Amino acid sequence: MIWRAIADLLMPRVCVVCGMVLERDEEHLCEACWKDLPRTRYWKLRENPMAESFNALIQRNMGEGVQYQPYGYAAALYFYKGGYREISKALKYRRNFAAGRCFGRLLGQTLAETELFRDVDLVVPIPLHWSRHWRRGYNQAEVIAREVALELGARCEPRLLRRARRTKTQTHLNAEGRASNVAGAFQVNLRGWGKLSGKMAKSGEGDGVSEGLRFRHCLLIDDVFTTGATAASCERAIRAALRTATLGRNSNNARRVRISVATLACVER
Repeated sequence: MIWRAIADLLMPRVCVVCGMVLERDEEHLCEACWKDLPRTRYWKLRENPMAESFNALIQRNMGEGVQYQPYGYAAALYFYKGGYREISKALKYRRNFAAGRCFGRLLGQTLAETELFRDVDLVVPIPLHWSRHWRRGYNQAEVIAREVALELGARCEPRLLRRARRTKTQTHLNAEGRASNVAGAFQVNLRGWGKLSGKMAKSGEGDGVSEGLRFRHCLLIDDVFTTGATAASCERAIRAALRTATLGRNSNNARRVRISVATLACVER
């Protein structure tokens, strides 16, 4: 601990949100900012503004003849407002991996406490385009996803999805513009998909899971949720792969797979 004290003296740690110097026992946020963290509580609600937005886009994306697929759950740890915007920005733009892992872990612990997300068995971070990933050196969603997967006891597949084309930043686009910008932008990586859709023995638990599917509840992870356009586009790519890979006797099981989304923050409506 003496080295920590010396480091704090030479280069004081500050609160990510308010910039105040942290006390020795404080991590990433000061006590006041931790207490005021604007939690959404969406993880307790099957239907909430975030889930409604996500599922409305899914409904719009569903092709003709699709009669049923499970409702996608959606939750965020806190509202993206005020100084709390700096939490995701610290990870995304300033390489603050420690803060990213801390809040990713907290998100995972929160989801693990609820019935809605407790059965998640596959966690997939929303990917960056390869050129953006190369320039930045990492994908902030993957940092979060790995922590969430550990807390849920789920498999993390950061290479399951790929961004097939580079899209414009979503920051200054309206809802329609965001949806159009990411339409068809994501594809399933066939190498990663093979791990999840190959031959597999039945679970033996009497739950009706058949051969050919290695997951039942997929959770998409990103840093911030605004309209849900990006997550819905990823959902569409996975759903299309499910329908293609499980034709015939496994088609009913494909329809039963739930695809949900969770983020560190969401824009309050």
